[in-house]
Amino acid sequence: MTAPAIEDLLRELTPQVLGTLVRRNGRFEGCEDAVQEAVLAATVQWPAEGVPNNPRGWLVTVASRRLIDQMRSDHARRERESATATEVVPKDVPDTDDTLVLLFLCCHPTLTAASQTALTLRAVGGLSTAEIARAFLVPEATMAARISRAKQRIKAAGSSFTLPDGAEREERLRVVLHVLYLIFNEGYTASSGSELHRADLAHEAIRLAGMVHAQLPEDGEVTGLLALMLLTHARREARTTAAGDLVPLDEQDRTKWDRGLIGEGLELAKASLAGPTLGPYQLQAAIAATHADAATAEETNWPQVQAIYQVLERIAPNPMVTLNRAIALAETEGPAAGLALLSTLDSDGRMAGHHRLLSVRAHLLEKTGDTAGAYEHYRRAAKSTASIAEQRYLESRASRVARLAPQVPGSKQCRVTATELRGLGCESTPGPEASGEADRCRRENRPCGE
Repeated sequence: MTAPAIEDLLRELTPQVLGTLVRRNGRFEGCEDAVQEAVLAATVQWPAEGVPNNPRGWLVTVASRRLIDQMRSDHARRERESATATEVVPKDVPDTDDTLVLLFLCCHPTLTAASQTALTLRAVGGLSTAEIARAFLVPEATMAARISRAKQRIKAAGSSFTLPDGAEREERLRVVLHVLYLIFNEGYTASSGSELHRADLAHEAIRLAGMVHAQLPEDGEVTGLLALMLLTHARREARTTAAGDLVPLDEQDRTKWDRGLIGEGLELAKASLAGPTLGPYQLQAAIAATHADAATAEETNWPQVQAIYQVLERIAPNPMVTLNRAIALAETEGPAAGLALLSTLDSDGRMAGHHRLLSVRAHLLEKTGDTAGAYEHYRRAAKSTASIAEQRYLESRASRVARLAPQVPGSKQCRVTATELRGLGCESTPGPEASGEADRCRRENRPCGE
């Protein structure tokens, strides 16, 4: 078995082994550490010695021994140590998959979203602390402390290793889905750093969503979330140029879209809508399916997208939903209508200075012919995002608008040659000062007079 195949197997088995230990010993924190040590031992031994016939049983045995060693070093728990140390680990581990129970535990409501995400990736995803830290661009020590605090909070809350019942189960499942959604979004469009996306996080979110769907295949929202992830991830190869620059949806080469993922996603999206109720993930999957159905950007059924966003806005009001509806509205009724809807977000503190609001407004202003306004908002949006890939894209849009604009506030646009500068540019600042200003604006690739 190859090293990548062993890594995939370990990630699949990690939550199952952890679930077995927690059920047996009831110590999530100690069990999680023991399982991580067993996984580390497997990554060293299996490539050299071969994968054992019962890899799950091997991991349970090694993790159990590590846990016993931990207990022996804990003088305050001698009685418990004695009871556990004498326990014989069965050769045949019961084939029980506790992944869903483990997800519920990692997404405990007493934890913050950041802690839920980190703990889910470590305990259920099988990622090391170093891998999670790299994915979120924080020091490993910071991520280790976050995970440790999360485990302590779960312990303090006295959580039991069982699935909650009734309404609590539904509420907790929504939290689980939200955490998986956050992991996928960070993988699909990284909030910071030089890369637009982090494929490892997106793949992990899809894998975990698939595991939940396997256990809850009749849940429409679970199915809808998995469909949304697949349909969105299918566009990944077309989202960037060879140089890593962002390509917007309407300019993407759709022949690069993964038709296999799209086929699977469309089938799941259709299945998710068969139930009596609709949730936000089902509706978002329906929107993604509408885009996937269009062979070209011009063939997109924008009235249908706009209608679905209206329903989504009613059942799950959110400024980002309104922002996306404004884009669809602009396609169906014109950019002025989209701008009017965007204006309703100006008083929402959650969107104050947000680069998405600024960039969408810039795009719609450009469509109306207001190149000066578009230029200003593209520049502001570029300064408001921590993603270097998005910064490059927004700055390039600002430069494009500046080159095409016949006139900008304060003066005409400066050109490259001296002849053009004398004939067209910097008339509002004559004499030697004009030449200096022209040089500066040319170097900084901006209109004069800023």
